[in-house]
Amino acid sequence: MKQINRPRRIIFIRHAESARNKAKKGQTYFADEEARKTVKGISDDKIPLTDLGVIQAQKTGIYMANRFGAPDYFYHSGYLRTKQTLEGIVSELMKDPRFNDKPPRVRMNTFIRERNPGYTYDMTKKEAEKAFPLLYDYWKMAGGFLASPPGGESLAEVANRVYLFLGMLFRERAGKDVWVATHGGTMRVIRFLLEHWDYDQAVSWPPGESPKNCGITVYEYDQKVGRLVLREYNTVAWE
Repeated sequence: MKQINRPRRIIFIRHAESARNKAKKGQTYFADEEARKTVKGISDDKIPLTDLGVIQAQKTGIYMANRFGAPDYFYHSGYLRTKQTLEGIVSELMKDPRFNDKPPRVRMNTFIRERNPGYTYDMTKKEAEKAFPLLYDYWKMAGGFLASPPGGESLAEVANRVYLFLGMLFRERAGKDVWVATHGGTMRVIRFLLEHWDYDQAVSWPPGESPKNCGITVYEYDQKVGRLVLREYNTVAWE
């Protein structure tokens, strides 16, 4: 049998509900000052989970322990919300006596952090439109994968560092079971790279397909095609 040159399985988990998720309610910008006040001035890497987010992570941990067992490695982006998500999952996993002899090997990797949102990070919709009046037209022209927010990263630029992360997994974690706690924007890039999307596919999530909080996405190595293949996308265990 040909030796596996990829991880046996990679499970990507979008982080649980964060304080910014709650404040922004799925919008690009804050609706107004009232919506922004709970997280104003907190840098992206220090945004915590909400109380609901903690519960989501714990319920996801119970589900994953029962279904998948324990992985060989855990990764998170270093951002507080992915770290707390992984902590919630691991805490439930380690309550299972089956895994007491397999302590988690947790690693942080900055290559899987969320995209840098740039200068509009803390802005309301009205403030962003005033500061960057041509931004909407630019975004429409360049497309949501190649366009860069002012002072920030395009998803194409995020793809460069995620490519390096995946290459590391291929070299150093071949044949292993790996779980990764990451971000919504990063998930789009992961799918772009692993599923060989073109730019048009990566412009935006199709309706109803944006990653949910604690959504589980599973790739498994397929010996016949010699690569990781998507087995399921965006499974939610906490609802």
